[in-house]
Amino acid sequence: MVDLHSILADHRSKSADESAKLSDSHNANPTISKIPDIFFDQILTHFKLTRVEIMVLMYLYRRVWCRPNLYKEHGISQLMSHTEMAKHLGINLEDIYQSLRSLEDYNFISTIRSGQYFVRKYFTKDFDEHFGQTYDDFEI
Repeated sequence: MVDLHSILADHRSKSADESAKLSDSHNANPTISKIPDIFFDQILTHFKLTRVEIMVLMYLYRRVWCRPNLYKEHGISQLMSHTEMAKHLGINLEDIYQSLRSLEDYNFISTIRSGQYFVRKYFTKDFDEHFGQTYDDFEI
């Protein structure tokens, strides 16, 4: 007869496995990204952005303004893969493309070439001018 204690000792909880996977996918040390208050006070209240558009905008914003970036003073993101972005955000590729088009319609971003974007520090040209943000004559 099998000992019940040995069976229970070998048993692993599903939730423990899921939490182990989740903790492996995140950094051990949390980081902080600076987002201007204007995003919360003006952009979210005056522009009707979808959840996916907000996620894509924040992803691009972090790539340009919150992480090491050789092209920061120009407001340009590093060349990246749309598939990588979709996988990282857990969003399908078609929703990524649709959100990018929508964000361009709002003039928050501009496509330089596929996978490389100009991202304004203060989200709109008016706010950039008001807060004195220039891009070394790279104006779109």
